[in-house]
Amino acid sequence: MNLFTSVNDVADVSELVKKALAIKANPYADQSLGKNKTLGLIFLNPSLRTRLSTQKAALNLGMNVMVMNMDKEGWALETRDGVIMNGTTVEHIREAAAVIGEYCDVLGIRSFPGLKNREEDYSEEIFNKFIKYSGIPVVSLESATRHPLQSFADLITILEHKKIARPKVVLSWAPHIKPLPQAVPNSFSEWMCRAQAEGLLDFVITHPEGYELADEFTSGAQITYDQNEALKNADFVYVKNWSSYQDYGKIISSGDGWMLDLERLKITNEAKVMHCLPVRRDLELSSEILDSGESIVIQEAANRLWAAQTVLKNLLSSI
Repeated sequence: MNLFTSVNDVADVSELVKKALAIKANPYADQSLGKNKTLGLIFLNPSLRTRLSTQKAALNLGMNVMVMNMDKEGWALETRDGVIMNGTTVEHIREAAAVIGEYCDVLGIRSFPGLKNREEDYSEEIFNKFIKYSGIPVVSLESATRHPLQSFADLITILEHKKIARPKVVLSWAPHIKPLPQAVPNSFSEWMCRAQAEGLLDFVITHPEGYELADEFTSGAQITYDQNEALKNADFVYVKNWSSYQDYGKIISSGDGWMLDLERLKITNEAKVMHCLPVRRDLELSSEILDSGESIVIQEAANRLWAAQTVLKNLLSSI
């Protein structure tokens, strides 16, 4: 593995989860693997779990870590080719990425969408140009369309906590006060569809009309506008807001009645509730669930470390 941007970079998700659980059981077994190797982490957007878990994972592997909040500390980047840079941009991404590649052995990048132009966001221009011009292995710390480290950790968590061989997993849309990207639900859907194809679980997506995700991420999933129908016999419920893909970046429904609470949870199979965090309490998800034994959001966040460490180990092994 020399690239980790989606589930498409993974040959066998079940095997990858097994590797992560083995690392979780013995986290310092590979401390010599990253000796004299440097991980560069480039953030163009805020981060808590992604930043800390990836730094900790690198340290567990014996790596050096350099972090740069490029949106605050770096020069304004030009991403377009063939333009005269006589405006507000100071450095071209060609030179910036190439220089980072000289200093680092592995690169992690986080970049959010603008939610204004769907074609521009889904082209992943910034992300792909960092990959092209850095010339080193790259891991996605979240892009405009995907968040694979989060989804990998989600799958680890589901397989750790399942009570039956093939659990029912439901992705349920939730209300929010502002438009959010589709990256997490896209990625979660993509990983769950792959896990379903490998016989690990059954996957259902539920959301109000108008919040359909791009078909490329949901192939194989059952999709319904009836949340109660989706929740019946569910073993895991993954709660997440996202803005419209078709009416791009827009909030098209207030989401009345879509927030999950303990009463609604009674129609599930004593489902465990998940969320990628941060979560707006009593808007996206009720406090009574978050503070109950049904919530596994902290365990899910903890597994971000083992997801990152597994991916970094694989990338280091390719150098």
